[in-house]
Amino acid sequence: MTFPVRLAIASRNAHKLRELGRICADWPVTWITVEDHEGPWPDVQEPHDTYRENALTKAREVATALGVPAIADDSGIEVDALGGGPGSRSARFAGEDATDAENLAKLIETIVATAPERRAARYRCVAAIAWPDGTELTAEGVCEGALVAAPRGARGFGYDPVFVPQGSSRTMAELADGEKDAISHRGRAFRALRDLLAAG
Repeated sequence: MTFPVRLAIASRNAHKLRELGRICADWPVTWITVEDHEGPWPDVQEPHDTYRENALTKAREVATALGVPAIADDSGIEVDALGGGPGSRSARFAGEDATDAENLAKLIETIVATAPERRAARYRCVAAIAWPDGTELTAEGVCEGALVAAPRGARGFGYDPVFVPQGSSRTMAELADGEKDAISHRGRAFRALRDLLAAG
């Protein structure tokens, strides 16, 4: 396996497309996204309990529909005080159709009474690539940190305003794009996937 000539990003999320555009800028491929593709694009659900299966499901369906390899990821925040939750249900923490703001508000409400020293958490991401012929690869990235109860910063998305990565005093939402990408779970997962492809 190596880098395909053309590669689709199996996401409709504009924030994620921009982030992956930065993280994967050095991949030697021609990108295909929902924003520039003419024709139908699968609306893929995330029905599974694991990041890996959700990521592979998205990559498989887009690869099959478009006839080209596709990358996808699934990620979540794991809070020790919540037994590792919300985990793979992070995007639906406040309900099936919850917005980022609603999910963030629910997480703050859930952890606000927890002592700061007990707010350890991590972001986890599984990146996947699938080919139309059924070939697949996955890689994982983790970013350890802790939660704050008052949101800070206007960058990023999701739970970034309350997640302080290990070794930093700033939340993910306060970091510049390059700073975030260098340490983020998504950055680590897709760099690991790139290394697998580069190794052949």
